[in-house]
Amino acid sequence: MSTNKIAIIGGGNLGASIAEGLMASGFIKANQITITKRNIQTIQHLADKGVAVTADNVAAVKEANYVILAVKPFQIKDIIADIKSSLSPTQHTIISVATGVWIKDLEEMLDVNFAMFRAMPNTAIAIQQSMTCICANTVASKQVAYVTNLFNQLGKSIVIDEKLMDAATVLGACGTAYALRYIRANIQGGIEIGFSAAQASLIAAQTVKGAADLLLTKNTHPEQEIDKVTTPMGCTIAGLNEMEHQGFSSSLIRGLTTSFQKIKKDM
Repeated sequence: MSTNKIAIIGGGNLGASIAEGLMASGFIKANQITITKRNIQTIQHLADKGVAVTADNVAAVKEANYVILAVKPFQIKDIIADIKSSLSPTQHTIISVATGVWIKDLEEMLDVNFAMFRAMPNTAIAIQQSMTCICANTVASKQVAYVTNLFNQLGKSIVIDEKLMDAATVLGACGTAYALRYIRANIQGGIEIGFSAAQASLIAAQTVKGAADLLLTKNTHPEQEIDKVTTPMGCTIAGLNEMEHQGFSSSLIRGLTTSFQKIKKDM
């Protein structure tokens, strides 16, 4: 169990999910977490579990070792200005989960060489099944193992170069929506061939979960697992080939690259 204290600035869905997941995993005790929100009544359930809840960002960071910035990107500058005088590079490590805010931006706001991380989780963090991509500045080498372990409590994590963070947003965050759209189409098809909506939803979701777990557990390539269910002249290959004729793979790849270009254009 961690002996560090964590301040989570921002008690919205993401910040609250991080707190819940870290406690549920046993990574940290409730009394080692402080979380902030203007309307603290909305996170009373965390206070009931022993988390320190406050509307005061400065008070939250004073006793912390790790400060997680779980706020909207447009709020980062004001938040940093608010807590800056209470931060020390010998005490605090900064972790930002704000989309699109680069480490160099944070470094410029703080003026001092803090150990600093960016992390890109996805919405499955709410059930401790996030895919979180992490990058860090050069000062943060000693803390990489701890931060990686922290996010592994909330799913799986991978350390990447910061230049790949926009791509990580598309593949790991937007990717949730792409996967859900595939499942939705599967449900629609299931209804057409005879299942009720509830039955089709269960079968489609569990099948996709099982397929993903196969890859994660066995560390195999998708084609290896596809080959196991694709018999000569069978119904699986007939369906797969029809999907390819209709542009299934190419449309998904084009969707990913279109999302990526959209991020680049908006920067």
